[in-house]
Amino acid sequence: MARQQFELPKAGLLIPVAIALIFFIAKSTETIGPGEAGVLFERFGDGINTDKTYGEGFHIVAPWNEMIVQKVRQQSISDKMNVLSVNGLEVNVDGTVWFKPEYNKLGFLIKTKGANYISEILDPAINAAARSVVGRYTPEQLYSSKRDVIEQEILEAAREELKDQYVVVERVLVEDVQLPNTIRDAIERKLKQEQEALEYQFRIEKAQKEAERQRIEAKGKADANKILSASLTDKILQDKGIEATNKLAESNNSKVVIIGSGKNGMPIILGNQ
Repeated sequence: MARQQFELPKAGLLIPVAIALIFFIAKSTETIGPGEAGVLFERFGDGINTDKTYGEGFHIVAPWNEMIVQKVRQQSISDKMNVLSVNGLEVNVDGTVWFKPEYNKLGFLIKTKGANYISEILDPAINAAARSVVGRYTPEQLYSSKRDVIEQEILEAAREELKDQYVVVERVLVEDVQLPNTIRDAIERKLKQEQEALEYQFRIEKAQKEAERQRIEAKGKADANKILSASLTDKILQDKGIEATNKLAESNNSKVVIIGSGKNGMPIILGNQ
């Protein structure tokens, strides 16, 4: 009986020890998922460790430190911005930005910009770039032919804004440009009129080319007839007539040959066919 009283307290100590061990192991491990990376916050050190970025997989860390995990694959944010065109007209621009943090600089990004760097630095930089670029163009240019150029210019401006900020902007897509209805309708009417004018000009040019082709063709025929007329001498015509007469005379059809007595003496052949 005395032996049982001695063993029970010893066994009872194992439970809190096991709990403490499980807690220690849980706090000392970190699993980083696909497309993510982590930086270590050293509570008793210098804070964020900027020397190392931890990749995907299982990691063991001291329980008093904290692993801060962030997405490092390509991400996107979409936004609707109210900006002014070059003539002061308010324009709504819907856009999407593809970006990702610099993998090897993730510690510097978290240390200097914070884990909420998207709202802290990325959004303001994109908005500033969009306002700067859109402000150079008229509503007509924004609505029609300048879309690709505007996207590239916003991308370049955003990269300049985020220079040395440890964030890489990979692409900017302008999805929609919304103008006031009256301005949009006026632009569409203008574009339609320009298209009709181009079509009318095309028809005129086509008709002019056809007329020129007919003139050249007629001139060619006239020149050919002129050359042919100049080459047809009386001697050539007489030889051609004799040749034709001989062919007719050799045919099996019955015929009457009248020998001509005119200037050229060409025969006349009368047949029953």
